[in-house]
Amino acid sequence: MKTSATKPAASRPSRASRSRGPSARELIFGDLWEFDPAPETADPHIRSSYGLFINDKFSPARKGGIFPSISPGNEKKLTDLALADAADVDAAYSAASKAYEKVWSKLPGNERGKFIYRIARLLQDRAREFAVAESLDGGKPIKESRDFDVPTAAAHFFYHAGWADKLDHLAPGRQVAPYGIVGQVIPWNFPLLMLAWKIAPALAAGNCIVIKPAETTSITALKLCEVFQEAGLPPGVVNVVTGAGETGAAVMSHPLASKVAFTGSTEVGKAIMRSLAGTGKKMTMELGGKAANIVFEDAPLGQAVEGIINGIFFNQGHVCCAGSRLLVQESIADDMLTRLKLRMQSLRVGDPLDKNTDIGAINSKEQLTRISELVKSGVAEGAELYQTPCRLPSKGFYFPPSIFSKVTQSHRIAREEIFGPVLSILTFRTPEEAIEKANNTAYGLSAGVWTDKGSRILKMASQLKAGVVWANTYNKFDPSSPFGGYKESGFGREGGRQGLLDYCKLL
Repeated sequence: MKTSATKPAASRPSRASRSRGPSARELIFGDLWEFDPAPETADPHIRSSYGLFINDKFSPARKGGIFPSISPGNEKKLTDLALADAADVDAAYSAASKAYEKVWSKLPGNERGKFIYRIARLLQDRAREFAVAESLDGGKPIKESRDFDVPTAAAHFFYHAGWADKLDHLAPGRQVAPYGIVGQVIPWNFPLLMLAWKIAPALAAGNCIVIKPAETTSITALKLCEVFQEAGLPPGVVNVVTGAGETGAAVMSHPLASKVAFTGSTEVGKAIMRSLAGTGKKMTMELGGKAANIVFEDAPLGQAVEGIINGIFFNQGHVCCAGSRLLVQESIADDMLTRLKLRMQSLRVGDPLDKNTDIGAINSKEQLTRISELVKSGVAEGAELYQTPCRLPSKGFYFPPSIFSKVTQSHRIAREEIFGPVLSILTFRTPEEAIEKANNTAYGLSAGVWTDKGSRILKMASQLKAGVVWANTYNKFDPSSPFGGYKESGFGREGGRQGLLDYCKLL
């Protein structure tokens, strides 16, 4: 058996606040060992084709249109999906309207809660199957689908099931009522989880739903419709229509929708708001981000490195709140860059269904092209690029983990949302400079602060223009905690009491 070798670590600058002592010795494995493939073998039970889910039934689009769903991991077709047009969307809203008037609005909250609770339990029962389907359809590593997406989706249904009969306590001193019919459109980066974020509170509040998943990742939404059937959810309460942008526009603009909710890009969100101006529809928009992850010299650097890696490389960087701008105090910038490069070398890029994979496939060829174009712009503008020397699969859409140093505020990679596994590193000297740089963006969805000083965390959190500020951690979510942004990152909240209120009228 081959054995590993050790060598002294490269010398690093000392921390400003204290001496670090002798450099630690690092264990260098290199190519001495290779992981054997460890594929997830559970059957995802994906049908050869899916129709639209309207009035508790799967049916083809009225004009018979279909489009393929392609796995980004290997570019193979997974299934055929029905392509809904305005007439199909109208049928879905008609079903939702009848269900609301005849059934759902008449059910007491505890009965609605029972349905939501059943959905959560059935999703748990089929968790492994859903995790595999999610990784096949979206390209994310199976360990993320298995350990985060599916359990967190189920948790949202459990949480909101508990709220369904307690709406009188939601807004003390005020009465609440459902909007009636809600139109929703969700993105491709967290298909199942975003579905749960949208559907669970809407159902708990007493609304009926027409929802469109992203065209590249519709499979788990349609599989969840099977769960609705098994749970006995009344026909028409939830209706799922699949298609591209035209279908989503029809969902958002339909006259029967009293409330609409959208998660996606800022550009599309602005277009929706312009089209709905003056209609009186209640809107919730969860849009793009360019989050700042701020590391001070007194931070626990080993912990911070793990938080930075999770903040930008989780789900291939396909996260609206990804910590894509790393602001490092100047005194530790070189040390942090060395640590990050070393940690990145252990990241494994490859088959999303392999349990050893850390970074899976980019969601689509179009997204891969956009990431590549923005990375090229960073190099052209003078930033210094480092990419791990990993072997990428020959089939599928993959991009190596990347970090840019020597980045300035004027670089495109510091201003535009890349939505991929690309980190831009900037430096600062004082807390005031860190706040100014962090807030110097059109977005305001999230931020992270790493420091040993509690008073500094509180000061930074109060001055950062971000909907969520994580302290000495990153990407921590809970159904009871609200999530949402400021500025061009949107308005309204998802999760918690605040997110539930967005699906209720105050009387």
